[in-house]
Amino acid sequence: MTDADTHARPSLLQHLAVLLARPVEDADRARAATHLSYWRGSAALAAAGAMGEPLWQAAAGAEWGADQTLADARHPAHFQYEASLGSLYEIDDTHRAALVHPGPVVMPVARHLARSTGASEHLVLDAIVRGYDAMIRLGQAMGPSHYALWHNTATCGNVGAAATAASLLGLDATRTAHALALAVTRASGLWQIRLEPCDGKAWHTSQAAQTGLQAAWMAHAGLQGPAHALEGEKGMFAAMCPDARPRALLAEAPWKIHETSLKPWPACRHAHPAIAAALRLRGQLPAPVTQQIARIDVHTYADALAFCDRTHPATPLQARFSLQHTVAAALLWGEVWMPTFEPAAIGDATCTALRARVALHTDAEINARYPAHFGASVSIELADGTRLNETAHDAPGDPEMPIDDHALRHLVDRMLHDAGWTHAMRDAGPVSSCTDLPLRTAYIMGFNGTAPRG
Repeated sequence: MTDADTHARPSLLQHLAVLLARPVEDADRARAATHLSYWRGSAALAAAGAMGEPLWQAAAGAEWGADQTLADARHPAHFQYEASLGSLYEIDDTHRAALVHPGPVVMPVARHLARSTGASEHLVLDAIVRGYDAMIRLGQAMGPSHYALWHNTATCGNVGAAATAASLLGLDATRTAHALALAVTRASGLWQIRLEPCDGKAWHTSQAAQTGLQAAWMAHAGLQGPAHALEGEKGMFAAMCPDARPRALLAEAPWKIHETSLKPWPACRHAHPAIAAALRLRGQLPAPVTQQIARIDVHTYADALAFCDRTHPATPLQARFSLQHTVAAALLWGEVWMPTFEPAAIGDATCTALRARVALHTDAEINARYPAHFGASVSIELADGTRLNETAHDAPGDPEMPIDDHALRHLVDRMLHDAGWTHAMRDAGPVSSCTDLPLRTAYIMGFNGTAPRG
């Protein structure tokens, strides 16, 4: 088959653009509103943390403290800032098979365009559904080898952001395909960020959101992208995906947002099944817990070890990516939340001693179920030789183990409360909050009781 024959056929992205044009129903919008509410809590929590100030300064640049237009929530700095927050504390939504976190990329685009265009609630939620679908479908098509070196949320996030923006800008299927193609040509995001102490992950999500938005505006203006940006001779699959699965991109399925998981704990998702098993075990242990435990064995899938094998975490980020720390903390304190990852907890002598007793193993059966299922088994040997074991076949928040509405409302309220939001700010609906106070404003008001500078 010649190049001309290949280019004459509809491309994968052209097919995807048609798929994204299908109707969105009320149940899909309700799910999108749930994810928007969850993202808002996570992003507000990040804005209130130590990285809130430097990330804002980076987004606002030279205009910070000088240009009064920064007080306008529609200023691009607010969008860039919000797009850097959603995964900062590892409490973001996730799609297991695609290995992407859609919320941190898609939600800021939807919020920004809602503020800029005054779009209706239905249009905002429809755009979120479509953005999730595009990003997740591409993630599923990338293949496992891609995830070994590339940050899927970054490389696929461009497309999720472009689909979100294309929907809110009212692009037809032809122009949506061009937006997706332009976004694909800018795919990037190296996993070296997780091997060294750095702050690159926040930049990955922000850059993906910005790139997708720019691609949609370019298509809106009539600019074109390479139709075969994915499957072409020099396209994404050839460059970055040696075992790509193109058919996954176009598989018949309901909207993918319904398959997306929500995290109950601010830690790497690969640690969550082990945390769940450890918390169940804690209820079976005699007190005092640490004096009774001689050994802890964690059996899980290979990627969990690749990402989270850290016996001696030195920073909050490393602790969030430590199976040893999260399991020890769950057994010791019976909770995994923000204080779990503060220096006092990381350096706690009892926790440190318990971490040293954790041994990690790859389990063939659990590994075979991954990434369709994230599982782990935790077994404890007590000082008297007794062995206790718990297995989590899936993680809490997965479709098989959804967080109920009451627990989810409590989780989001806890995040907003810990971020310093007032009751009135917390009570704003997730969609109406698209056009109210930007997160940076809320952060400053919550902690200083003043209006934002600039």
